[in-house]
Amino acid sequence: MVTNYETKRRLENDIEFSSSQERFLKDELMNLQRELKKAQEEVKRIKSLPLMVGQFFEMVDENYAIVGTGQSSTHLVRVLSTVDRELLKPSCSVSLHRHSYALVGTLPPDVGSGVTVLRADEKPDVSYMDIGGMDGQKQEIREAVELPLIETGMYAQIGVDPPRGVLLHGPPGTGKTMLAKAVAHHTNAAFIRVNGSDFVQKYLGDGPRMVRDVFRLARESSPSIVFIDEIDSIATKRFDANTGGDREVQRILLELLNQMDGFDQTTNVKVIMATNRPDILDPALTRPGRLDRRIECPLPDRRQKRLIFQVCTSKMTLEPDVDLESFVTRPDKVSGADIQAICLEAGMRAVRGRRHRIAAGDFEDAYKEVMKKEDIVDTFRFYQ
Repeated sequence: MVTNYETKRRLENDIEFSSSQERFLKDELMNLQRELKKAQEEVKRIKSLPLMVGQFFEMVDENYAIVGTGQSSTHLVRVLSTVDRELLKPSCSVSLHRHSYALVGTLPPDVGSGVTVLRADEKPDVSYMDIGGMDGQKQEIREAVELPLIETGMYAQIGVDPPRGVLLHGPPGTGKTMLAKAVAHHTNAAFIRVNGSDFVQKYLGDGPRMVRDVFRLARESSPSIVFIDEIDSIATKRFDANTGGDREVQRILLELLNQMDGFDQTTNVKVIMATNRPDILDPALTRPGRLDRRIECPLPDRRQKRLIFQVCTSKMTLEPDVDLESFVTRPDKVSGADIQAICLEAGMRAVRGRRHRIAAGDFEDAYKEVMKKEDIVDTFRFYQ
């Protein structure tokens, strides 16, 4: 028979054992907290700036990956356990430790590519109303680029594929870039703008990589519009290249051709290119299937001159004696950029004279000044 004393002793022993277990667990918890804090400080030290920006290629196993750096070299590096493996996609931008090259994190898609993606609230504020004349060109580019992005089911119902790419060509200053900006303004698509010369990089292989980055960002940001200005800087007809620079430019062109074939109509990616020299472009780029539409932007005729003058002077304060029609009827061949420069120069002359209105003499002097600086006819003959 168990006495009360024995029961009391057993309970006291149980309490003492539980207390010792509690003290042990508290000590263990404190040790783990110290280890956690130490590990967090170590991760923070590893992630401390500056870090290198690299490109992820593939995972070797759970802890190691192959990455590339800006010097066109690849490395087998360790991946920190804190990095989310689901975010590691081929060709994505990653941050690397500056000494060990360990992969410490992922970066947004447009970081490290040299490409800027303009979202809906960042796109150009140029509308079709800001472009004087060019009614036919506006209609063509709307049918080729804008309608396929807005009315996606219309072309499928008819049973035809919308144009994949558009080439804008014509003399300098005729509104090619403004047309591309207006299309981006009137759609909800992301707008990616690059110059052809931007693809020519210092290190071999960086140019084709940038082309891949542009189209990868376009697919990830779909629906999107890719606008490549001055495409003739990288897309001239191919020839037997004797220098490394020429061969690199031709590799950029080959990558561009490959990327334009790499997306189908379901990706909602439209390509607009602009050039002053359509005659020197490579035929493989201008063939149907890549650039399906060629939209010419010629020098404005008399009607379009009148419309451009109206747009440029719509916000200007003019004297009643200003007769813009006299400038419209002159036989000189001027571009839209020249007309804008004439109006700006006339306004500057009024500011110089401390006047609040622009007089007819200001326009006359501005016209002579602008036409003296640049003869558009001689410029266009030079290109031919």
